[in-house]
Amino acid sequence: MVEERTQKLPPPVLLSVIICDLVIIDRITDRPSIIGAFEAIGAPKYPARHSRLALFCQLTNGHGKEKVNVKLVDVQEEDKMLFEGAVEQEFKDVRQVANLTFEIGGIVFPHPGEYRFQVYAGTEFLGERRIICRQIKRPKGDKNNE
Repeated sequence: MVEERTQKLPPPVLLSVIICDLVIIDRITDRPSIIGAFEAIGAPKYPARHSRLALFCQLTNGHGKEKVNVKLVDVQEEDKMLFEGAVEQEFKDVRQVANLTFEIGGIVFPHPGEYRFQVYAGTEFLGERRIICRQIKRPKGDKNNE
């Protein structure tokens, strides 16, 4: 009996993950401009709501259509998920670099500490980007001090 072999194609390669305020895509050149990149958030009290952020990802070496998933997890709470988003990307050539942007509004960070944006192709983990939330003190004399 001849055993049928199915060959699984490798997942895309994650080139970069950038957390920022905004990504602007030029309509003519299709080039992204990343505005206000950051890796930490400071808030005077928690839970803290971050009104808006964007996650910019670049992938290459994709084969055909790929579902790209992004999750924001709280590593201190057994990977409790705070956000999940997905987009389908078609790769016409393995040399193609795909620029993906996830606009995220109203994320509530329950406590100071470490969180991670995790990127998947389907269920295959591609990589992650850490974001740190810090509790900060407001300057003395700030009328919002408690």
